[in-house]
Amino acid sequence: MNLAPGLKRILSAPFILALFATAFATPFTTGSASAAPPCLEKNGVEVRAGNEQVLRWKSSTPNQFLSRAHVSGTIQNLYPDRNGHSHFQIKIGPGPGDTIELVYNLSFGTIPRLIPGAHAEACGDYITSNAPTQNYEPSPDGAIVHWIHRSRNPARHPSGYLELDGTLYGN
Repeated sequence: MNLAPGLKRILSAPFILALFATAFATPFTTGSASAAPPCLEKNGVEVRAGNEQVLRWKSSTPNQFLSRAHVSGTIQNLYPDRNGHSHFQIKIGPGPGDTIELVYNLSFGTIPRLIPGAHAEACGDYITSNAPTQNYEPSPDGAIVHWIHRSRNPARHPSGYLELDGTLYGN
């Protein structure tokens, strides 16, 4: 085969090996999904309430109903930060109203600028919030998940967490 000298060097064995290794290499990731702590109830049992259960609670429980939840979805909308907390909406189901408000306490660390379309996973306290209370306005989504950070006193309240696009926050 009569190749130009430059092309001959490019197609050398070390180049081919490097090209092959790059093409089939597994990218290095920090794998925060494996770094995320388990989502636990106060009694230490893993939380079973996922997106489907949260959507049932949202449509069937009275205002201020409280339970633990583990949700996952896509950021849809950003709400103004209030009282040192970041507020944003994630879509957790296929329907148009299948959303929930996440509330993250910024005293447990900053989070990056939130971008609609980014993936969010949270473990924390679910509260039906479809009517005003003495201290709070209702959520625009009718429900919230908050306490999505570590607990300063895990004996009194279980820790939660927030994961954004594979990076863990609140721990």
